[in-house]
Amino acid sequence: MAVLFLGSFLIAPAQSWTYTGSMAVRHADHTATLLQNGEVLVAGGNYKGNYGIKTSELYNPSTGTFSTTGNLNTGRALHTATLLNSGEVLIVGGEYNQYSVNGSYYVCLASAELYNPSTGTFTFTGSMATARCDNFTATLLNSGMVLIAGGYNTNGIVGGAEIYNPATGTFSSAGNLQVARSAHTATLLENGEVLIAGGGNATTDFTSAELYNPTTGTFTLTGSMSTARVSFTGTLLPNGNVLVAGGENLQTIRISTAELYNPSTGKWSSTGSLHTGRFAQTATLLRDGQVLIAAGNLSPTSELYNPSTGSFTVAASMPTSVQNSQAVLLNDGAVLLPGGYNNAGQEGLAWLNTALLYH
Repeated sequence: MAVLFLGSFLIAPAQSWTYTGSMAVRHADHTATLLQNGEVLVAGGNYKGNYGIKTSELYNPSTGTFSTTGNLNTGRALHTATLLNSGEVLIVGGEYNQYSVNGSYYVCLASAELYNPSTGTFTFTGSMATARCDNFTATLLNSGMVLIAGGYNTNGIVGGAEIYNPATGTFSSAGNLQVARSAHTATLLENGEVLIAGGGNATTDFTSAELYNPTTGTFTLTGSMSTARVSFTGTLLPNGNVLVAGGENLQTIRISTAELYNPSTGKWSSTGSLHTGRFAQTATLLRDGQVLIAAGNLSPTSELYNPSTGSFTVAASMPTSVQNSQAVLLNDGAVLLPGGYNNAGQEGLAWLNTALLYH
């Protein structure tokens, strides 16, 4: 991105959202993962409530186009995707629609798959001990292993955690969360611990937070947030603090407040508030250290959080509202937002095969 100098001031040109290439399939509740070669893998998802898309596509930033790649062995939506140190992508859990003479019902998945960018194919790997439908987290640890925590399945909220070992291709128990939770955030801290914050269950949303220590393999409670929230975002800032923003709870549909977690003290403090309360949004740490908050609750707006000032400013608006998508920071500093759905459809919602680029 070019910059302009005016006197003693450094001025960056205004950034904007524009359309880029379109996908072959309309996806929402999918995953989007930056590969080591700079391309983005978009995998699975749902279309008009039919959970369990098998199709996967690759976005090439150099050409601004998508191309199809291998299909998932099991169609799934609301799963997680984690780039491993090997360059492969670990796809875990999620759900799909099972159809029978009595209608359809959701099936929660314990299975996992690996995407190999060299071959463009998915292969099964070990399965979790516990199926997880949605709202669980997957965090790549400094060891190269992946921590799977929380979520829910047909039996309710999952309190257990599991570790995936790429060397053996197997999952093993990682103990239990101090508080069984779903729709929380999981953020890898600079010291290698994982901050698990917020979330809820069927009747209660939480302010509590806990830390997973990979050395001891245990979860311990840490300071609590001032606001209970689910379906929010957590972002590790360059100074080591964690920004949580937005979300929803049982009392407030859209939360505008934000908080900072300081790992040195184990405490939370308030910071600036969003201009638009939102949940299920995306949060992307940009190269300049700011955090781009976009979409959520079918809003076409976006905002920038500046850690230096502790405030949010209104950023460029998107050409369409977006919900249930994923944001990926590309190697050139642009942000890709593929698929999702908006509120422009004749039946209330329209699933998207389009993709947006913030640059």
